[in-house]
Amino acid sequence: MKYSFYPGCASEGNAIAYYKTTKAVAEKLGIELKEIEDWNCCGATVTSSVIGEFAAQVLAARNLALAEKQQLDVLATCSSCYAILGLANKKFADSKYKEKANIALKEDGLQYDGSLRVRFILDVLVNDVGVDKIAAAVKKPLNGLKVAGYVGCQSVKALRGEYDDPEYPTALDNIITALGGQPVAFENSNKCCTGSLALTAPEITITAVHPILDGAAKAGADIVVTPCPLCQMNLDAYQARANKQFQANYTLPVLFLSQLMALAMGMDKKQACLEYCIVSPYQKLANWA
Repeated sequence: MKYSFYPGCASEGNAIAYYKTTKAVAEKLGIELKEIEDWNCCGATVTSSVIGEFAAQVLAARNLALAEKQQLDVLATCSSCYAILGLANKKFADSKYKEKANIALKEDGLQYDGSLRVRFILDVLVNDVGVDKIAAAVKKPLNGLKVAGYVGCQSVKALRGEYDDPEYPTALDNIITALGGQPVAFENSNKCCTGSLALTAPEITITAVHPILDGAAKAGADIVVTPCPLCQMNLDAYQARANKQFQANYTLPVLFLSQLMALAMGMDKKQACLEYCIVSPYQKLANWA
């Protein structure tokens, strides 16, 4: 299995643990990730309201044009990147749009024929690798660990029906089960964490993450796991402020799915990049880290 790998900007910042553990887990599962050379921001942080909708789409399409040289479908680990690149990719099904976009791409010596698929990491893990192969790679089963899987909005709702049910997603819980963990159903698991709104209106994000954390805690979860960098950041970084504002006492470590997979596959706490967690995961994961 080979893919053009689009790590996205978060992989160089708040989601560096996601980047490192995704590469480590991919190697264990026989997934070859060929990072797109000279990739650029997908535009998730350079909104169309600033540079214009068409310019934003071409900015994203530049990455697809670079990936097309490798003739490998694009794998994105960030749900925002997946949504932006996937939606830009669909635009190229329109011949008039493709012609116009390629005029812009030609300024950079590129063109894109729309031949690739944009895939999210959950899609690849469940449908290409398969839960049986994931289970076979487990060295330290997560027996007894109750895991609240938080998919977030964009990974399943931006490109609805691509690989999972947008309202009742199962892919993440199926992987948790394959790792030996116990997925827990919890209230507000489909509620939005506000994503990047945290950067400009953290008070709204705190109000949003509170019911998500409350649902997970009341369901008896030991930890929360997500495949989304913004969800991970909001639930982890704003947990203390949610505790203060709502007189709560949440102590829920929030890991990327790849970090949990790394532990289950026998990697140590350093290889699983647990030091990047804000809410300490060491007590809850003492049997595996």
